[in-house]
Amino acid sequence: MDLKSNEPFWLVKNGLLASYPSLKADEECDVLIVGAGITGSLIAHQMIKDGYKTIIIDKREICNGSTSATTSMLQYEIDVPLHELKEKIGILGAVESYKACSKSIDDLKKIAVEIGSEAGFTKKSSLYFTNEKKDITYLYKEFEARNAAGFRVQWLDEKQIQDKYGLEHTLGGILSEQGASIDAFKFAHELLDFNFKKGLQIFDKTKMESVKYFKDFSEVATAGGCKIKTKRIIYCIGYESKELIKDNFVNLKSTFAIVSEMDDSNISKLSETLFWNTDEPYLYMRTTDDGRLLIGGGDEDFRNPEKRDRMIAKKEKETLKTLSKLLPEYEFYTDFTWAGTFGETKDGLPYIGTHKKFKNSYFVLGFGGNGITFSVTGMEMASHFMKNEEHPLTEFFKFER
Repeated sequence: MDLKSNEPFWLVKNGLLASYPSLKADEECDVLIVGAGITGSLIAHQMIKDGYKTIIIDKREICNGSTSATTSMLQYEIDVPLHELKEKIGILGAVESYKACSKSIDDLKKIAVEIGSEAGFTKKSSLYFTNEKKDITYLYKEFEARNAAGFRVQWLDEKQIQDKYGLEHTLGGILSEQGASIDAFKFAHELLDFNFKKGLQIFDKTKMESVKYFKDFSEVATAGGCKIKTKRIIYCIGYESKELIKDNFVNLKSTFAIVSEMDDSNISKLSETLFWNTDEPYLYMRTTDDGRLLIGGGDEDFRNPEKRDRMIAKKEKETLKTLSKLLPEYEFYTDFTWAGTFGETKDGLPYIGTHKKFKNSYFVLGFGGNGITFSVTGMEMASHFMKNEEHPLTEFFKFER
C-alpha cells in the first residue's frame, strides 16, 4: 500500500517540539510580536537582545503556519534577477538588497552558533541554471551583473554542470559561493526556547481580535477576552497580512514540494549545492540533512486551500517528470508531498516598515523565495524602528513604494 503524507515534512520529522499556553490574563509589554513562525522568532530574538519586555502570540500552534511548509533554501538571490531589479529600483537599491540577503546568511550562521542550534544549518553553494536556449543570453547577463557587483560567482557550461552534478540537458548556469540550508521549523523552535529562558513570553492559540491605538501605546484584544497593552506591535504574519492590510501590495501563490526517501548514495553530488532554474515557475532542489532530496515548484495563483491541496498529486507527477530529464539515472521514491502558500511582490522585495494606517506598529513581511533571509534583515531594521532610527533599506522595502 502506497501511503504518503500530505503534511509538511518538517512537521512529521520533528514532531511536537514544544507547547506553550494560550493567554489567560491581561499583560503589558514593550513589544508585542504577532506571528510566532521563523520571522517572529528572529524578531523576538532581537527584541530580547535589545532589552525589551517582549510578548509573542500566534493564533495557531507555534511555527505551524508557513514555517512548517518552507523549503528553507537560504539564498542571497532574489526572485527578481539583479540586472532586472536595477531597472526597477536603481542600482543602489538592487545591489544593497542583494548584499543584505548575502549578509543574512552569515548572520544566521552566527545566530545558530550563539543558541547552540541543532537545526542543521549548512553552508552551500547555489546553482542557477537553464535548460532553455532562449534563456542563455538572459542568464549570462545576470552573471555579468552579479560579477560586476562583487558577488563570488562563476559561469559553468553544459559539460561542467554535467561533470560536477550529473545534471543533463542543462546549457549553462551561475554558480554562487553563498548559500545555505536549514530546518527552519526546528530553528524557530530553538530560538523561541532560547529566548523564553531569557524572559520572552510566548502564547500560542491566541488570536488577535482587535487593536485600539492611543498616542504612546496600543491595546490588543484577543479572541479569548484578554488584553495586551504594548508600546509597539511588530507584525510577522506573512501572506496573512492580506487579511489585515487592504492595499493591493502582494499576490498570493501556491507552491508544491516533494521529499524522497532517505538515500545518501544517490545524492552525494547534489548535497553541497542548492539548485534552481530559469523556468517560470522555476524548479528548486536541495538535499536534507538526513539524506533526502527535496524538490519543488509548480507555482500557481492561490485561490483557496482546498483547491491548492487537490493539485498536490498532479504537481508531484509534473515535478518528477522534469526531474527525470535532469537526472535520468536517479530513482526518486516519494516519501512526503505537500503544498504551501506564499506572497509574491512586484519587485521580489519584502515589505518591512511602518504603514500609515497602523499606529505604533511595524511590519516584517518577507515574501518570495527569500523570506527567511529577508527576516534576518528585518531584525536589524526592527531594532532601528524601536530606537526611532532610519535604516538604509527602509526606502526600498517600504509600503507604497
